[in-house]
Amino acid sequence: MRFVPRWVLVSSGCAPVLLIAGWTGAAHYEGSSYDPVTQTISVLGAYGAAGFWVMTAAFLALGVCHLLTAWGLRAAAAAGRVALGGGGLAALVLVALPAPSSGGSLHHGTVVVVGFTLLAVWPVLAVNGGPAAPWALRLAPSVAVTSLMAAGGVWFLIEMGRHGDAGVAERVVTSLQSLWPFVVAASCLRHARRRA
Repeated sequence: MRFVPRWVLVSSGCAPVLLIAGWTGAAHYEGSSYDPVTQTISVLGAYGAAGFWVMTAAFLALGVCHLLTAWGLRAAAAAGRVALGGGGLAALVLVALPAPSSGGSLHHGTVVVVGFTLLAVWPVLAVNGGPAAPWALRLAPSVAVTSLMAAGGVWFLIEMGRHGDAGVAERVVTSLQSLWPFVVAASCLRHARRRA
């Protein structure tokens, strides 16, 4: 099993904190006109939004965190690391292609779908080894997490289609997607410490 540096705990641990702080701070600037239950995170990062700069900074930080984590998470299979890094790149591209102030955007929507898909499948692609591998890089937990993320994506699409609680669904899924790299990093470091 390849060595995972300790700093990966920092890059992976910062991702969910910065994402949640970003949407919380941006919503604060929007005030009562923004409904986090029904409105998406993209609304906060849209052109002309009061908290645009906060959400933009959060997307930049999230992208960098995912890229650093993908680079340092050497115990994971290469395909998984590439998918995680691709999810980080998608977050960076969202900064260049924010949602418009009204209506939809094919470019923005495409980047969101690609980023979500990469972050949903990376746990399965990162599987590396059998029972001797760190817990979070084994097949069963990785399939379970990917399935949970996929179910969350379906939930989000249903809520978007019925104009329901899309904001809640999106926050649940993106929180899980941003937290899982930290779980994997902690699992790898714990596994290495136990073997030592």
